[in-house]
Amino acid sequence: MLTRIELRHFKCFSLLKLPLCPLTLLSGINASGKSSVLQGLVLLNQTIREHEWSTRLMLNGAAMRLGTVSDVIDQIHGRRECGIALLDGDTAYEWEFGGERGEMSMAVVRSRVDGEESVRPGSLRYLLPPSRAEDSLVERLRGLTYLTAERLGPRESYVLEDPQVTPVVGPAGEYAACVLYSGLDLRVLDGLVVQGIPPTRLRQVEAQMARFFPGCGLSVDKVASANAVTLGIRTSRDMDFHRPVHTGFGLTQVFPIVVAALSANRDDLLLIENPEVHLHPAGQAMMGEFLAEVASVGVQVMIETHSDHVLNGIRRAIKQRKLLPENVALHFFRPRHESDETGIPQVQTPSLDIEGNVDTWPAGFFDQFDKDMNYFAGWA
Repeated sequence: MLTRIELRHFKCFSLLKLPLCPLTLLSGINASGKSSVLQGLVLLNQTIREHEWSTRLMLNGAAMRLGTVSDVIDQIHGRRECGIALLDGDTAYEWEFGGERGEMSMAVVRSRVDGEESVRPGSLRYLLPPSRAEDSLVERLRGLTYLTAERLGPRESYVLEDPQVTPVVGPAGEYAACVLYSGLDLRVLDGLVVQGIPPTRLRQVEAQMARFFPGCGLSVDKVASANAVTLGIRTSRDMDFHRPVHTGFGLTQVFPIVVAALSANRDDLLLIENPEVHLHPAGQAMMGEFLAEVASVGVQVMIETHSDHVLNGIRRAIKQRKLLPENVALHFFRPRHESDETGIPQVQTPSLDIEGNVDTWPAGFFDQFDKDMNYFAGWA
């Protein structure tokens, strides 16, 4: 499991050392660096997956397009280099990348594993010296699932690819129906099986969707003579299956999250931006609880959220003993200029106890409801 990520001169960070847990929640003010943490991991994933023997970090690819070196390097303290480091269990991996500001990729200036250094490597496999190419970290970064906040909406049909080409649901969830169809009868992780339901991917995805949308049913069928599948959704057992466009928008936003979670194996990495999108507050809390359950079975989950309901769902899962509080990291980000002006750390990390209580509530940390109530009560 990844236990720390470090970013040096990357985006808005001069130096960030961020602890990670089985479930890590990133929250904070807009444009404060939350997405940058996820982007550091996705850039490694993108390069490893698309360019096996690359000696450069690819800033633009299928998963993410970040532009040029000048868009990635911290413009206050950085010059032409930035760094990403990961602590995987007891093993430390470090990369330094450099390039001219107009370039769209960055050379690997240095690669280290546990301090063993490779300076200006001429031959790398998966961004590591070939002797380390079989490390388990490589496979987890290569198979990382990243879901952006801009997820695919309802479609008449969904592209069907070979599972080797689309092993995960894709950044917009565009391959979620494909992943479901390709693994219809595969068994999901035991700890996520809804009792009384066959443990296969289709039936379990359907059961989990029904938690969010009672009565929900799913069908996924291949289109004859085409590399495509159709997705049928119903919202009541008394109704027929409908095209996604005729159902609530929230269903198609939750669908790729549930498919990704139930398609994951232990130690897989699942990164999700704004899992609360298009969900009623009760559904947002349920999403937090669901993702806590996913983390409890060994899938490492990182989410970026603005929803206090998602946080409270995680807290409820802890109180119900579904997940230990030490297995959750809460990080609250504030803009660097605000941190520089006030002296308050750019990232603060509240803790949870066994009852789901938060020990400290930094200003701006999911406190808007209280501020509004105080205003209406005439107290502020």
